[in-house]
Amino acid sequence: MLLKAAESLLVIVDVQERLAPVIHQRDQLIARMRWLGEIANELQVPVIVTEQYPKGLGISVPDLAGVIENARVVEKIHFSAVQEPNFSDALDEIKPKQIILMGMEVHVCILQTAVELQQRGYQVYVVEDAVGSRRPSDKETALSRLRQAGICVISSEMAAYEWLHRGATDQFRHITKNWIRG
Repeated sequence: MLLKAAESLLVIVDVQERLAPVIHQRDQLIARMRWLGEIANELQVPVIVTEQYPKGLGISVPDLAGVIENARVVEKIHFSAVQEPNFSDALDEIKPKQIILMGMEVHVCILQTAVELQQRGYQVYVVEDAVGSRRPSDKETALSRLRQAGICVISSEMAAYEWLHRGATDQFRHITKNWIRG
């Protein structure tokens, strides 16, 4: 159940210009997404970014631009990314065993994506401090339901340290030198 960078895929779900402003604690959530996304890039963990109907909700927020520049961006109209052929094609190409989800809204798109990924046999992880909804009660209910479904709910630091696997290496020192951010 521990994450391995070589077997992982990070998916950033629908962190878009017109949706993000109404999400509870959006600034903290986006900061954690950016932090974990930067670590994923450093460790060469593939990243997919989904955008729900970008004509209406806009593109991904500028705060994630550095993470997204190396990511595959998938437009979607279904709430579950699994229903989008381009997303499924990306999964077939990357061949991850473990899929880590973060983004918005956890009680809709992340929940439906997580459940369908699990049904397809993937190990699914949802990053609690990097997912949000408009209402805190929706986030709490979604995280409870995900746990009941057997989906692992983790923190961003859990993911980072599991990917790193050990300390006292040049890579660990390089990545963690700026971690004292709070």
